[in-house]
Amino acid sequence: MSAPHHPKDSGIPTPERQSALLTLLTDDDPAISRCIREQLVAGGATTLAWLGGYRLHADAAVRREVRGILGQFASARAEVAFLGFVASHGENFDLEEALWLFVRTRHPEAPVEGYVAQLDEWAGRLREQMPGVASGEEMLGRINSLLFGELGFRGNEENFFEPANSYLNLVMDRRLGIPISLCAVYLFVCRRLHLPVAGVGMPGHFLCRYQTPREEHYVDAYNGGMLIPRSECVRRIKQGAVAYDDGAVLPISPRRILQRMIANLHLVHKQRRDRAEAERLQRYLVALAR
Repeated sequence: MSAPHHPKDSGIPTPERQSALLTLLTDDDPAISRCIREQLVAGGATTLAWLGGYRLHADAAVRREVRGILGQFASARAEVAFLGFVASHGENFDLEEALWLFVRTRHPEAPVEGYVAQLDEWAGRLREQMPGVASGEEMLGRINSLLFGELGFRGNEENFFEPANSYLNLVMDRRLGIPISLCAVYLFVCRRLHLPVAGVGMPGHFLCRYQTPREEHYVDAYNGGMLIPRSECVRRIKQGAVAYDDGAVLPISPRRILQRMIANLHLVHKQRRDRAEAERLQRYLVALAR
């Protein structure tokens, strides 16, 4: 393929130099390839100005390395956007927007607009079923039938501590998650239907709560949307090792939901001894704690 344009005095390497860098980037010696990779990443905007032209390089090894470096740049930009969002908002913000910003820190090329459209479509299908539905329990039953029946969302009991369970894009792709990520999907569908549903951060488990002056239901999204009365939530908490507090069955803010989701993922990577990911997530937790 032809080399990207090389403007005079732009700092961009000549086509010959670009070709040499790409050759060294895929060198058999890991020390050499790592050195070149670090050099290109350190080049920042100058590297971006020419490297993207090789995204479709004929050599698969070059393509893989180029896309990896471009992914690093995209993730770095996404991190700036995510931390900027966190810093400029208090306890209450658009949780869905925050979660998509977070997704892009790890999956910068995730087609967020497509996932949002998918949530819109699911909510649209449910909206068509709601006229004539008299009770909240029946409404929740319709939602459960779609999400956990027709669409097949379920708790990932086989691999509960898999990192993919905490990224909304992968949860939607695989229809697998943990309590808090499945509740996030549930919340975002309910929000589109203007239903009074909020997230409840019980110790050791996460639920959704539907509440009106006449009805109150706790929804266990990890267990197929099972409806649970408050008394059962209280019983479960009292059976656990944590002292009961009335706040444990009340909704928590979007900021605390996001913090809890990232804390879960941080713990997974610490247990896996994945230092780089654990440190990255720790930065986010520090920002959310402010």
